[in-house]
Amino acid sequence: MGHAMAARPLLVAAVAFALAGCAASDGAGPQAASAGPAAPTVHSAPFPSTYRPPATRPVALVGATVLTATGEEIANGTVLMEDGKIAAVGAGLPVPAGYRAIDARGKWVTPGVIDAHSHLGAWSQPDSVGALNDVNEMTDPNTAQMWVEHSIWPQDPGFDTAREAGVTTLMVLPGSANLFGGRTVTLKNVPSATVQGMKFPDAPYGIKIACGENPKRVYGARGRSPATRMGNVAGYRKAWIDAADYARKWDRWESGDRTGEPPKRDLQLETLAGVLKGEIFVQNHCYRSDEMANMIDIAHEFGFRIRAFHHANEAYKIAPLLVKEDICVATWANWWGYKMEVFDAIEENAALVEAAGGCAIIHSDDPVLIQRLNQEAAVALSAAWRAGLKIEKARAIRWFTANPARALGIADRVGTLEPGKNADVVLWSADPFSIYARADKVWIDGGLVFDRDDPSYRRHSDFLVGQAGERP
Repeated sequence: MGHAMAARPLLVAAVAFALAGCAASDGAGPQAASAGPAAPTVHSAPFPSTYRPPATRPVALVGATVLTATGEEIANGTVLMEDGKIAAVGAGLPVPAGYRAIDARGKWVTPGVIDAHSHLGAWSQPDSVGALNDVNEMTDPNTAQMWVEHSIWPQDPGFDTAREAGVTTLMVLPGSANLFGGRTVTLKNVPSATVQGMKFPDAPYGIKIACGENPKRVYGARGRSPATRMGNVAGYRKAWIDAADYARKWDRWESGDRTGEPPKRDLQLETLAGVLKGEIFVQNHCYRSDEMANMIDIAHEFGFRIRAFHHANEAYKIAPLLVKEDICVATWANWWGYKMEVFDAIEENAALVEAAGGCAIIHSDDPVLIQRLNQEAAVALSAAWRAGLKIEKARAIRWFTANPARALGIADRVGTLEPGKNADVVLWSADPFSIYARADKVWIDGGLVFDRDDPSYRRHSDFLVGQAGERP
């Protein structure tokens, strides 16, 4: 009892932060009255963000090596943060009056880490407990009607450990058992009592699509389609045909006199129609290069764009095609060989995509790896150097900052250290591409959300309060 009571100030602080967030919204209010219901779009989503930025004060990080993720490495750099934004970045800038100056000599500063592929909250820790696994709705090959945010448990301790590793933003996806797994959600990594309090305001939704071994194994084992890769493709095409028909029915009703009954809403087709209208981004789990090419052909057939291929271990084989199609590649360096479609994985994958002029991303797909995305990027970078690919750290830092922001559709606000961008910032103890580097301080929208020197910033999850091994 005494142990739990000692941790109570942390719990109170976290709840107070979450409740404060409930007072704000992303600007979505009641829909205006009309002659009838409007065609469903993601802009009239019924679950708006209530995220509210943490309290801020003007801060100057002085004397650091700064990787801006715009291609610059600044020695003796200064980063100024004010009112939740980056105010200025440069070498030897003067510190304005009223700023808290932090001596960052010998340390490094980067944008906040962004994980483009996470299951935190939907497959919560401890992940061996089935009651906390809500990531895969394995009941039908097409579950596009699912929204992963309705599975997310904000008390997942993984959010805390990710924050301690510099992760400020993450996209949570449903699992990959189905051809269409459902909608993704992008989160600010802040303590909150509700998932709405974590939702990145106005971030586009995504749709998780999976190709390859997973869907055909899951449903083939049940004696139903898809049981083969050609069954996978037939399932995608049927779904897009149905979605296009659904979109046409709504368009006809919208463009007519809107008398009589509108088409009945179908949550599955509504999501897929949102893709066809360009409102929802395709995030496509796909390992093999031939299957990525097939998915690109399907996108051309039905007129939508694939935003990113996830895992994509064979992306290096078709890097020029991916550059031509403007498709990002979210991958690892070290994951190899755990099923047949991963046998041609190489550590240089991300670097070869980068060298071709593409958008390379290092992602996690794992509650432990999300704590070491900088190290995973370092593995990929060192492999590139051994292979003779001279990629500077100033470019490679984009693999877990600017490029995931691009794939998630939020690059106008986060991912780089530029004046006017949101002040999502990490102060590292050392070069972030070093195995010894730790995130010392982390800011989200200019508010300090983690300080390694202050125990009150650690372990906010109610789930951990009073458990053995946890200290206030």
